[in-house]
Amino acid sequence: MTNDATLSLEDELAHWPTDEAAALATQDRLRARVRTAQSGPEPGFAGTVVGVDVAYDDERDLVAAAAVALDGVTLAVVEEATAVGRVAFPYVPGLLAFREIPTVVDALRRLGRTPDLVVCDGYGLAHPRRFGLASHLGVLTGLPTIGVAKNPFTSRYELPGEERGASSPLLDGTADGRDEVVGRALRTQKGVKPVFVSVGHRVDLDRACAHTLHLSPRYRIPETTRAADALCRRALSEARAG
Repeated sequence: MTNDATLSLEDELAHWPTDEAAALATQDRLRARVRTAQSGPEPGFAGTVVGVDVAYDDERDLVAAAAVALDGVTLAVVEEATAVGRVAFPYVPGLLAFREIPTVVDALRRLGRTPDLVVCDGYGLAHPRRFGLASHLGVLTGLPTIGVAKNPFTSRYELPGEERGASSPLLDGTADGRDEVVGRALRTQKGVKPVFVSVGHRVDLDRACAHTLHLSPRYRIPETTRAADALCRRALSEARAG
């Protein structure tokens, strides 16, 4: 994370919204800072790809976040970090980033390296307000981010072809009734249902899809997400036991 981004992040975390109206205003304020024209690193680059994910215990008001760093070439896990905190925001569809980001940032800060790319289990521009978790996290940290989700949320799509790499546009309506392309439904494995890829920040859609394929050599879900999902569940289990 850059110094300028970190200073901005500290200010944002210090004034974190606690109600829906404030969260919506924050999305409106920060959305213009999303950068979609930058291509981002090439798939298979010699660097670090970090997957982030969270797990909840609503009864105990806990959220556990994991950040797992993979070698960008081999996809081997090179570092892991977790953080456990209190849920920072009530459950409101479309505002899940406000529940997750403070603890996700804590986990990212515990890594001994700066990610070259962050892969979020969620949405970037494929979000009703065009500012999902991947975009929000990218803007706050300054890091290149993409969103790879398991379902399309409010977007529409036609099934892509059956072959690995087949894709179709992910569409969502605009205020004036037009359809806007907000991502892609992408088949990462032959005959397996697609994942839903969208730009987060500082990575374009073509490259976001190429990264998703590179990170999914055997399974539907990218290795970054698979590793982070398993780790955050373990961290939550340990927090409960403690």
